Order: sequence, then C-alpha cells, then structure tokens
Amino acid sequence: MDRAELPPRRFVLTGGLAAAVAAATALSGCSAKSAPKATTAAPEPRPSTPQAAYARLMEGNKRWVSGSLKHPDRDPDRRRLVAQAQDPYGVILACIDSRVPPELLFDTGLGDLFVLRTGGQAVGPVVTGSVEFGPVTAGTPLILVLGHQRCGAIDASYQALRDGNTLPGNLQAISKALEPAYAATVKNPGTDPVDTMIRHQIKLTADELRANADLAPLVKKGSVAVVGAYYSLDTGLVEVLTGAPTGTAYASPSASASPSPSETSSASPSPSASPSDSASPSQSASEAPEGQPTP
Repeated sequence: MDRAELPPRRFVLTGGLAAAVAAATALSGCSAKSAPKATTAAPEPRPSTPQAAYARLMEGNKRWVSGSLKHPDRDPDRRRLVAQAQDPYGVILACIDSRVPPELLFDTGLGDLFVLRTGGQAVGPVVTGSVEFGPVTAGTPLILVLGHQRCGAIDASYQALRDGNTLPGNLQAISKALEPAYAATVKNPGTDPVDTMIRHQIKLTADELRANADLAPLVKKGSVAVVGAYYSLDTGLVEVLTGAPTGTAYASPSASASPSPSETSSASPSPSASPSDSASPSQSASEAPEGQPTP
C-alpha cells in the first residue's frame, strides 16, 4: 500500500482513544443499571422484647419453608457495621447436625444471633454459661432450644442407654447428659421412642434454662423467654413445643402441620436402626455423635 494512502497517525490515535472512551462509558452505564449497589448497613430495628424476637425468628422460618428468602444483613456493609460491637436479639442452642444451621432456617443475618451447638443439645456449665452471656450481659430477649428430627446423637444415646452400653471416648458424656430425657421416654415411649426422646430433651433443656438461677429472674420479669422447638428435616418447619412468649400474635408456622412423634414413626429411624442410617457418609470425626454406630 502506498504510504500516502495510510491515515494520519494522529487520526488513528485520537480515533482509537475516542472509541475506547465511548466503549468504557457504555459499559459503565450498563453496569450501573444492571448491578446497583445495595446496602443493608441500616437494618430494621433490633427486636427488644421476647415477643418481637420470637416473631422475627418465626417469620424467618416461614420464608425458609416457602423459599422466599431475604438473606438479610449478609454483605460487607453489615460486616463493617457490626465489626466493633454486636447486639443479637436471640440465643439459639441447637444440635451439631449439619442439616440444622440456625442462621439459614431462620433466615437471619450477621450479628443477629448467638449460636451454640452441641450433640443433642446436651448442656453443662460451659454451655449454660454461654447461653447466659447474651441475656445477662447484653439484654438478649430470647433463648431458643432447637432439637430436630432424626437426631443421630439422641439415637445413639438411646440405643446405648437401652442396651447398657458405653459409647466410645467423650461421646459417653453426651449419653450421660441425655439420661433424663431417656428416663422420661421409658415411661411413655410412644410409637417412635427416639423421636419421643428428642422432644423430651428439648423440653427438659428449656425447662432447665428457664429455672436457671441467673435466667429465672429475667424470665419472671418478662424480659427473657426460653422457647423449646423442634425442627423437621423433611419440611423445614419449626414447631414450638414449649415457652412461646405470652401475648405474641405470631403462631408457629408448624402449629397445625408438624407431625407428632407417632406420625413421624415412618420417617424416623426405628429404635433398632443404626444412627448411621441417617448420617452422611462424609461426616467428619468431630461430628461422630450424629452418626455413631451402636457399640
């Protein structure tokens, strides 16, 4: 090509620059329209009463069941907001089971809950002290003991206590802590003794916390409520068994739908079934109570 036919260099440079600027502007405009920045740094007010905290959790569980999740307060703005101080509105004492994450099944956000998880909601001085922390030091108005369907820790403990066996290692400490629930189950086992024991454990633990020397005055005053609840792995529903705050206008979403122990007998493992039947094969050693085979 003859050199005279080439476009001037200045035209090439300025034309290319103009095109690049135009493209960048167009992309920026598209980006601004398709991905507006959202923030949850200013969440809805923290529930300050047991009734309001209970209603917030139950509404979150209703969203979990229906699939209409909000995923509130889970972004970098929220992380920065709570980095220096926290003010949770609930304490959840749940099982270690990987299928029962309280923050998910109540559709809550960062900084909303104090969460403790032990095998079968077994309690001891350290666990009880940890439950006390929120209400005693920070005015947290709600404690919820959350048991669940097909609990492997309770299944293993039921079989060990029934057969007079000892679970290996420190798993025996869990079985020991569950003896009161087992004793209550023996008196009236129902059609599914394991599920019956799960429900007894929820109620007994909630009763114990409600009568705790440091928590009882707060419960009596009405500034703290201790609720016992049962989570269905099948439906995602949380059924409140005991301690729903008086005066609350919100009923448990499972009040009319959650099965009784006798109705869950076909879904839950039988007393003679190995707890490993309901545990994931990839379960880690630290989660052994949930799938410990009968010794």
